[in-house]
Amino acid sequence: MSLLIAIALTTGILSGIWGWVAVSLGLLSWGGFLGCTTYFALQRDGIKGVGLSIATNLSGVFWAMVIIKLSSVINMEIVGYIITALVAFMMCAQAKKRWLSFIPGTFIGSCATFAAAGNWQLVIPSLIVGVIFGYLMKTTGIWLHSKMSPNYEQINN
Repeated sequence: MSLLIAIALTTGILSGIWGWVAVSLGLLSWGGFLGCTTYFALQRDGIKGVGLSIATNLSGVFWAMVIIKLSSVINMEIVGYIITALVAFMMCAQAKKRWLSFIPGTFIGSCATFAAAGNWQLVIPSLIVGVIFGYLMKTTGIWLHSKMSPNYEQINN
Protein backbone atom coordinates (compact mmCIF):
# COMPACT_ATOMS: atom_id res chain seq x y z
CA MET A 1 0.00 0.00 0.00
CA SER A 2 1.40 3.38 -0.96
CA LEU A 3 1.88 6.06 1.67
CA LEU A 4 -0.70 8.25 -0.08
CA ILE A 5 -3.37 5.53 0.03
CA ALA A 6 -2.57 4.69 3.66
CA ILE A 7 -2.95 8.34 4.69
CA ALA A 8 -6.08 8.64 2.55
CA LEU A 9 -7.60 5.61 4.29
CA THR A 10 -6.89 6.82 7.82
CA THR A 11 -7.95 10.36 6.88
CA GLY A 12 -11.25 9.04 5.56
CA ILE A 13 -11.95 7.01 8.68
CA LEU A 14 -10.94 9.77 11.07
CA SER A 15 -12.88 12.38 9.08
CA GLY A 16 -16.04 10.39 9.71
CA ILE A 17 -15.17 10.12 13.39
CA TRP A 18 -14.43 13.85 13.51
CA GLY A 19 -17.87 14.61 12.07
CA TRP A 20 -19.45 12.63 14.91
CA VAL A 21 -17.17 14.16 17.57
CA ALA A 22 -17.88 17.69 16.33
CA VAL A 23 -21.64 17.20 16.49
CA SER A 24 -21.40 15.46 19.86
CA LEU A 25 -19.33 18.27 21.38
CA GLY A 26 -21.18 21.10 19.65
CA LEU A 27 -18.12 22.13 17.65
CA LEU A 28 -17.88 23.41 14.08
CA SER A 29 -17.10 20.41 11.88
CA TRP A 30 -15.85 22.67 9.10
CA GLY A 31 -13.72 24.56 11.64
CA GLY A 32 -12.07 21.30 12.63
CA PHE A 33 -11.36 20.51 9.01
CA LEU A 34 -9.66 23.91 8.71
CA GLY A 35 -7.44 23.00 11.68
CA CYS A 36 -6.71 19.64 10.06
CA THR A 37 -5.92 21.40 6.78
CA THR A 38 -3.47 23.67 8.58
CA TYR A 39 -1.58 20.67 9.96
CA PHE A 40 -1.41 18.93 6.58
CA ALA A 41 -0.41 22.10 4.72
CA LEU A 42 2.35 22.95 7.18
CA GLN A 43 4.48 19.96 6.16
CA ARG A 44 6.01 19.75 9.61
CA ASP A 45 5.25 16.55 11.48
CA GLY A 46 4.95 15.76 15.15
CA ILE A 47 4.38 17.94 18.17
CA LYS A 48 6.22 20.90 16.60
CA GLY A 49 3.82 20.78 13.68
CA VAL A 50 0.85 20.58 16.04
CA GLY A 51 2.15 23.51 18.09
CA LEU A 52 2.89 25.72 15.10
CA SER A 53 -0.48 24.90 13.53
CA ILE A 54 -2.35 25.79 16.70
CA ALA A 55 -0.29 28.93 17.36
CA THR A 56 -0.86 30.32 13.88
CA ASN A 57 -4.56 29.40 13.83
CA LEU A 58 -5.08 31.10 17.19
CA SER A 59 -3.20 34.20 16.10
CA GLY A 60 -5.54 34.35 13.11
CA VAL A 61 -8.54 34.22 15.44
CA PHE A 62 -7.02 37.10 17.41
CA TRP A 63 -6.41 39.21 14.31
CA ALA A 64 -9.91 38.58 12.99
CA MET A 65 -11.36 39.78 16.27
CA VAL A 66 -9.18 42.90 16.06
CA ILE A 67 -10.66 43.63 12.63
CA ILE A 68 -14.21 42.91 13.79
CA LYS A 69 -13.97 45.03 16.93
CA LEU A 70 -12.11 47.98 15.42
CA SER A 71 -14.35 48.05 12.35
CA SER A 72 -17.41 48.28 14.57
CA VAL A 73 -16.05 51.29 16.48
CA ILE A 74 -16.23 53.62 13.49
CA ASN A 75 -19.13 52.83 11.21
CA MET A 76 -17.50 53.88 7.94
CA GLU A 77 -16.85 51.28 5.29
CA ILE A 78 -13.49 52.73 4.27
CA VAL A 79 -12.22 52.45 7.86
CA GLY A 80 -12.90 48.71 7.80
CA TYR A 81 -10.81 48.36 4.65
CA ILE A 82 -7.94 50.33 6.14
CA ILE A 83 -8.04 48.26 9.34
CA THR A 84 -8.10 45.07 7.27
CA ALA A 85 -5.05 46.22 5.29
CA LEU A 86 -3.08 47.07 8.43
CA VAL A 87 -4.02 43.84 10.18
CA ALA A 88 -3.21 41.73 7.10
CA PHE A 89 0.23 43.35 7.13
CA MET A 90 0.65 42.41 10.79
CA MET A 91 -0.52 38.86 10.11
CA CYS A 92 2.32 38.47 7.65
CA ALA A 93 4.93 40.45 9.60
CA GLN A 94 4.45 38.32 12.72
CA ALA A 95 5.97 35.44 10.75
CA LYS A 96 9.37 36.83 11.78
CA LYS A 97 8.71 34.90 14.98
CA ARG A 98 9.40 31.23 14.34
CA TRP A 99 6.35 30.05 16.29
CA LEU A 100 4.12 32.23 14.08
CA SER A 101 5.95 31.58 10.83
CA PHE A 102 3.22 29.69 8.95
CA ILE A 103 1.29 32.56 7.40
CA PRO A 104 -1.45 30.37 5.82
CA GLY A 105 -2.29 29.03 9.29
CA THR A 106 -2.87 32.58 10.49
CA PHE A 107 -5.16 33.36 7.58
CA ILE A 108 -7.03 30.07 8.07
CA GLY A 109 -7.72 30.96 11.71
CA SER A 110 -8.83 34.43 10.69
CA CYS A 111 -11.14 33.17 7.95
CA ALA A 112 -12.68 30.62 10.32
CA THR A 113 -13.47 33.42 12.74
CA PHE A 114 -15.10 35.54 10.04
CA ALA A 115 -17.09 32.52 8.81
CA ALA A 116 -18.37 31.95 12.35
CA ALA A 117 -19.43 35.61 12.64
CA GLY A 118 -16.80 36.30 15.29
CA ASN A 119 -17.80 33.42 17.58
CA TRP A 120 -14.21 32.85 18.68
CA GLN A 121 -15.32 30.77 21.68
CA LEU A 122 -16.55 28.12 19.24
CA VAL A 123 -13.84 28.57 16.61
CA ILE A 124 -10.89 28.04 18.96
CA PRO A 125 -11.76 24.55 20.25
CA SER A 126 -12.89 23.51 16.76
CA LEU A 127 -9.53 24.51 15.26
CA ILE A 128 -7.50 22.94 18.07
CA VAL A 129 -9.30 19.60 17.97
CA GLY A 130 -9.09 19.73 14.18
CA VAL A 131 -5.30 20.15 14.29
CA ILE A 132 -5.10 17.16 16.63
CA PHE A 133 -7.21 15.12 14.22
CA GLY A 134 -4.92 16.19 11.37
CA TYR A 135 -1.96 14.92 13.36
CA LEU A 136 -3.76 11.63 14.03
CA MET A 137 -4.75 11.24 10.39
CA LYS A 138 -1.21 11.61 9.13
CA THR A 139 0.48 9.69 11.93
CA THR A 140 -1.85 6.70 11.68
CA GLY A 141 -1.49 6.74 7.90
CA ILE A 142 2.29 6.57 8.20
CA TRP A 143 1.93 3.77 10.76
CA LEU A 144 -0.44 1.83 8.48
CA HIS A 145 1.92 2.27 5.55
CA SER A 146 4.83 0.89 7.59
CA LYS A 147 2.75 -2.15 8.61
CA MET A 148 1.59 -2.80 5.04
CA SER A 149 5.00 -2.28 3.47
CA PRO A 150 6.39 -5.43 1.80
CA ASN A 151 9.68 -4.98 3.66
CA TYR A 152 8.07 -4.59 7.09
CA GLU A 153 8.13 -8.31 7.93
CA GLN A 154 11.75 -8.70 6.83
CA ILE A 155 12.89 -5.65 8.77
CA ASN A 156 11.03 -6.44 12.00
CA ASN A 157 11.63 -10.20 12.28
